[in-house]
Formats: sequence, C-alpha cells, structure tokens
Amino acid sequence: MSLDIDHILNGWPFKPGEVNVRRILGEDGREKIQLRLDLGLLQMNTTGRPDGRRPHGFDSLLAYHEHTLEEHTAAHGTQDGFSLDEGVCEELRTEGVMFYHRYLAEFVLGDYESVQRDTRRNLRMFDFCAAYAEEEYDRFICEQYRPYVLMMYARARARSEIRKSRPKRALAVIRRTIGEIKALHERFEQEEPDESSMELSVLRALEREIQSLIPQDPRLRLKKQLRDAIRDERYEDAADIRDRLEKITRGRPHGWEG
Repeated sequence: MSLDIDHILNGWPFKPGEVNVRRILGEDGREKIQLRLDLGLLQMNTTGRPDGRRPHGFDSLLAYHEHTLEEHTAAHGTQDGFSLDEGVCEELRTEGVMFYHRYLAEFVLGDYESVQRDTRRNLRMFDFCAAYAEEEYDRFICEQYRPYVLMMYARARARSEIRKSRPKRALAVIRRTIGEIKALHERFEQEEPDESSMELSVLRALEREIQSLIPQDPRLRLKKQLRDAIRDERYEDAADIRDRLEKITRGRPHGWEG
C-alpha cells in the first residue's frame, strides 16, 4: 500500500488565510477531523486525546498526572510533596497543542460543545502546571495563552446560547469573560489592555453583535427620544412622547421590570 498522500492533498487544495477543516469517516468506522495545512494535514480523533493514544492507559497525560496526584494525596493525606518536573510540564504543553488544533477545528465546524470541552481541558492543564510545577518558568509560561483560551471558550459558549435562542445568557458570558481577561492583564501589569488585546477586541465585537439580537425595551427607546426632544426644545414632541411612555408603563403588569 502506497504511503504517498498526494492524492488526498490534490483533492483538497489549501486556502491561505482560511482554517481549512472537514469531518471524515475513518477506516475504523469512527468520525475524524482533518485540518488542512500548507504542507499536509492533521487528522484528529473527535474524542479523547486527538492522536488516539492513551498514555499509561488514560485518556491523556493530564488525566494520568491528575490521577497520580489523587494517589499521592490518598497515600500521604496531603498534596504536599507532589510536583511536576520540567520534562512532564513540557509533555503536558505539547499535548495541549493537540487540543488547541482540535478546538480550533471544532469552532470552524460549529461544534461549540466540543470547543467548550477542549478549552476547559487546556485551562485545567494551565491550572495544574501553575499549582504543581517545580520550576517557576513552567508555572507561568502558559499564562500568556490563557486570555486566548478564555476567549475561545466564551465565543463557543455564547454561540451555543445564541443557537438556543438565549442571547441574554450569551451576553452575560461575554461580559464575564471580558472582566476575567481584563483582570489577567491587570495581574500581569499590562497597560491599556483594551487597546492592545486581540481577545478583548474580538469579544467586544461579539458583544455588540449579541446586543443587536436582544429586543430593546420600548420604554428605553422612548426615554431616549424624550431626552433628545427636551434637549432640542421640541416640547410638543416631548409631550407626545411622554404620553406614549405613560401609556406603555400603565400597560405593564404589576411588578414587571422588563
């Protein structure tokens, strides 16, 4: 059997500037994700570790080392003394890159639940290394990627909520994540994050998009029109707007807050 993959690449041209991704059915009968690169492609399993391996019999290296922490705690009654050496941390980061490629592909495919799963997994890896790495470098190196992963999680969560016709929940997710990312910038003393952060820029744009999906309370619209009319000394218009506002307010059920 030929190992040459030219026939696959020739049938799926690479498009610069785009994330070229598709789902296929593998020879094992399981669905796979393929990510087209300029010099080839990546093929990933849709569940478990993207390369299909099971390190030490676990779904991932992270799961294995989390298990060793549990064993250590059970044996010693404390987490004290448990640590991750430099080599382990590097292996965990390498594994994290696999999940990055998959959740990027999943987002393009609109599989927002899987994006949430894989981004949460990488955030858990960041926390694990930050808590137990022996070397300071290994405790902090992943923090530079945390805003990006938080952004991807929030985008996927918001898109999922929009798909379920719950834009207010989506808006809450985006605003909460904006706060988290700004807090991270402040923690690491980065100046003017709103001006320089790609993640905040993307989330602000999504925030505006979601706001446009939420019907505005007619009272808020009329109140703005009333302020404008008074400011411009259009008092007849102001009186008419005030009458309409009072009519709407009287028509609200008792205790209604909009």
